[in-house]
Amino acid sequence: MNQRLVRSAGSRAWALGLIVTGCLAAASLALAAQPAPALRAPSTASDPIGALLAQQEAQSPQKALPMVIGLKLGESAARSRFMVELSDPVDVRVFTLTSPNRVVIDMPEVLWRLPSEARPSGKGAVKSYRYGLFRKGNSRFVVELNTPVAVGKTQMLPPEGGSGFRLVVDLTATTAAEFLAHGGWPKDIPNAVAALDGAGTPQLAGRGGKRVIVVDAGHGGIDPGTHGQSGLVEKDLVLSVAKELKSALEATGHYRVQLTRDTDVFIPLRQRVNIARAAHGDLFVSLHADSNDHREVRGASVYTLSDDASDREAAKLAEKENMSDIIAGVDLTGENNPVASILIDLVQRDTINRSVRFAETVIGALPAVTMVRPSSPHRGAGFAVLKAPDVPAVLIELGYLTNTQDEQVMATEAWRKHVAQNIASSIDKHFSGELGLSPRQAASP
Repeated sequence: MNQRLVRSAGSRAWALGLIVTGCLAAASLALAAQPAPALRAPSTASDPIGALLAQQEAQSPQKALPMVIGLKLGESAARSRFMVELSDPVDVRVFTLTSPNRVVIDMPEVLWRLPSEARPSGKGAVKSYRYGLFRKGNSRFVVELNTPVAVGKTQMLPPEGGSGFRLVVDLTATTAAEFLAHGGWPKDIPNAVAALDGAGTPQLAGRGGKRVIVVDAGHGGIDPGTHGQSGLVEKDLVLSVAKELKSALEATGHYRVQLTRDTDVFIPLRQRVNIARAAHGDLFVSLHADSNDHREVRGASVYTLSDDASDREAAKLAEKENMSDIIAGVDLTGENNPVASILIDLVQRDTINRSVRFAETVIGALPAVTMVRPSSPHRGAGFAVLKAPDVPAVLIELGYLTNTQDEQVMATEAWRKHVAQNIASSIDKHFSGELGLSPRQAASP
């Protein structure tokens, strides 16, 4: 079921010429219709093509990246067809994964410049889809399925009638047995999960006599997390706060800070844990923004690891966050259930106790700079990202993007700076302890 398309002939100059002369209006519409990325100033360039090319050159001065400039989804009882329009032809690999059933389309890194998104009806084979940067040099398009499908012949059609290059992927109905028989990673990738763990791992901070704080910006790349009503995206928000927290901690001179990601890239949950352990982290702080069907719910909360969720909402949130790898198309075949095996044995109890102590410190400090949930702000659940047995860890939900008041304040630079500084001060207090000990002494069990 795996297909690989040979890169079609065609020059970049011809393709860009076609866009400028035949698609200027469409490109202008794309730039205007696409909301400005959260936490970034919107572009005011009068030349949309020039703005796109300038952005390409800024990201990759040696070689401009191909652009995805259109996406169509056709649905019928017998077939679902994705047609992806690109500025250039690209190599593509298509395969399927099970549990849950997904179709994965891998391609080189591209810029996504879609004027609009074709939403599935929900009645056909396609349940939903996601796209984005999977890791450096690799973009990914993941289709979640309602029913099993077979992937038909994948085609890269040449420009025609004013369009760019078109990638066509047909999905036709098949049996569950057939889907299961053909599902799985391509055979030339013997250990896909291991390959992920070695890709794009940031350089680890050395200890050098200082405490090592690992700051984890949740989600990223193909996994955007929660969306606010104004367009604020969780992955952008938490990355911004993570960078502010890094700056605040480093300014004290007490810490070395390791970010699990410093760009908009997807990092598997297990790799985030491995980064913390490889860095010999003294503390792991994972940053997220919450969502709730009840939009009146607002305020920050702090989670620590527990095999029993503190309440139904905590259990539901942990389940959603632990789905991050599945959303991004990571093959978890042969992996242990991250929640079921999260507490290895009673030896972890000391690490969990230190995590709880830091959580209580943060909860005591946050009300000075932001709204905190009035009831049960400290919660426990089986978050896979907190399962390192030897690194104290917390997950901070900064607020609710589904609440307009929370979203409004979280979108401001002043709020992000104040919250980051507050968390940094809490880390100082945590390691200093309540007995006036030095940070190094207080952190020793």
